[in-house]
Amino acid sequence: MRLTRRSVLAASAATAGAATMSRAAPGQNAARFSLGFAPHEGSFKSRGSRLEQIAFAADQGFTAWEDNEAASRPVAEQTAMARALQQRGMTMGVFVASMPKWGEFRPLLGGNDDAERQAFLADIRASIDVAKRLNVKWMTVVTGFLDRKLPVEIQTARIIDTMRRAAEIVEPHGLVMVMEPLNTLVDHPNVFMQTIPQGFAVSTGVNSPAVKVLADLYHAQIQAGNLINTLQSCWDEIAYIQFGDNPGRKEPSTGEVNYRNVVRWLRAKKYAGVIGMEHGNSIEGRAGEERLIAAYREIDAA
Repeated sequence: MRLTRRSVLAASAATAGAATMSRAAPGQNAARFSLGFAPHEGSFKSRGSRLEQIAFAADQGFTAWEDNEAASRPVAEQTAMARALQQRGMTMGVFVASMPKWGEFRPLLGGNDDAERQAFLADIRASIDVAKRLNVKWMTVVTGFLDRKLPVEIQTARIIDTMRRAAEIVEPHGLVMVMEPLNTLVDHPNVFMQTIPQGFAVSTGVNSPAVKVLADLYHAQIQAGNLINTLQSCWDEIAYIQFGDNPGRKEPSTGEVNYRNVVRWLRAKKYAGVIGMEHGNSIEGRAGEERLIAAYREIDAA
């Protein structure tokens, strides 16, 4: 049988020994990144299937992986992905625990209809098995959309209560829901949670280790900027980070965010968690994949 790079990568994913994030895994070609940068399916599209992309990412020194859509994938695919990550010593990052209905601007978790809150909590219950299957600690939560007919204070109180109820579901399993503030100016008009400080306020109100904030710096830069000062002020409630430059939502160095300084700050804080690469590639094809890797090598050296 003729060996191809794709078959070699797939075999590597299936046979490499397990390792921790801080230790090089068998079959790895490049030095490991010092921070837990996490690509996702599509970051290395030219390299083949999801499992082949995981193997390629590991060979390039990446130590983590993200999959927002993991909860909707068949159980067999979830299991295969978890196995591939374990065999390459990679950490699974977030998946979305309750996917919003973006086109319908739902759910209204702070609204008058309790059925939407109950449906959200049902999704949270269902996500526990997904998280265990994937061997993941963090789940992304979007706290829904604003109800323009209700005072925001009432909606805030209801969302805090809903997140407390969700925390009671996941906390016994050691899981953490990370609420993601989203920008309203470019991508997600009318979402409820729009800034990291707003997430900090809700998380503080919930007062549970199972409810924290996901700081997606692409969204934060658009909505408010002042990234490092905001991270510093809200750090006690931040459990997860995502990168993406602005404008364009591509890899670091393609926009206005000084990710070298952000990395220096995270390193000074001794942040050892996952950093999701929540963006696309600025260049199509393998040239773009190579540029992606180079961009992360540049900031990792900061």
